[in-house]
Amino acid sequence: MNNLVLIFGALLSLGLIAFAVMGPATGKAVNRRLGAVKMRHSDSVDVKLEQQMRKAVASRRPVTFTAGTKMSVKDRLRLRLQQTGKKWTIKQYFSAMGGIFVVGVGLLMLRGAPLVLALGVSTFLALAVPHFTVGFLIKKRVTDFTTKFPEAIELLVRGLKSGLPVGETLGVVAREIPGPVGEEFKMVVEKIKIGKTMEDALQDTADRLGTPEFQFFVITLAIQRETGGNLAETLSNLADVLRKRAQMKLKIRAMSSESKASAYIVGSLPFVVFGLVWSVNPGYLGGFFVETRLMIAGGIGLIWMGIGVAIMAKMVSFEI
Repeated sequence: MNNLVLIFGALLSLGLIAFAVMGPATGKAVNRRLGAVKMRHSDSVDVKLEQQMRKAVASRRPVTFTAGTKMSVKDRLRLRLQQTGKKWTIKQYFSAMGGIFVVGVGLLMLRGAPLVLALGVSTFLALAVPHFTVGFLIKKRVTDFTTKFPEAIELLVRGLKSGLPVGETLGVVAREIPGPVGEEFKMVVEKIKIGKTMEDALQDTADRLGTPEFQFFVITLAIQRETGGNLAETLSNLADVLRKRAQMKLKIRAMSSESKASAYIVGSLPFVVFGLVWSVNPGYLGGFFVETRLMIAGGIGLIWMGIGVAIMAKMVSFEI
């Protein structure tokens, strides 16, 4: 009975803290509304461009493979593998998961770990390692793309000023800019050659990349095609905005690096110490897998530690 009371109290406290932390941020909402009013009544070209880009992000269509059909879990996984820039298949992904699970169970059983612990840890590793590896590669590729994308836009501007059409300048970018930027523009040019419209080819790339910077570029081209105007000047302003956006991201990363390092250390230290002590003297910590009181205490500790890490992550998360 006491154990049930403890569990209920822990869950109730969790719910109250989550309600307090995850509630609506009124300050952010007020600032967002004030910013929208200022943008609406401003005559600055840069402000108008930023307003168009914000509308573009807000009105992004959901990523789909077939028109009008939401992506399935399999399609989402295929999209993540494509975003890495590697030629990996879903079969290879699941084979890696199975290999990690088998190796993990074998190593832990050889070390004398309980079967439940071996299965639990191996399952976690089999799910987490491939997922975070793919996520790391996606983040790295998107960062490389975002870093060189303003250079590609400036190359487009120079091509447009010299009299080349937009389609030709896209081909120039595909040839001249190395890395992910050249690869993505090359795919856009190839899709245009086989009969797709430029808007659809660019939108497919924007859906696959999932970056607001490229979505800004797509919306800028679409707006210019509908309303007319000087495309070279508009793209030049866009390149300047993207550079300032990248600088702001770097400043925020530098300012929040200390808090992120603290969150990583605080979050990983208990698991590292537990693993080291268990590897030296398994019997000393064996009670956590057989005694009810220790299992409840360990679960409550994990819950509170998760709350602390979530709060620290929320503190260093900024909208740009």
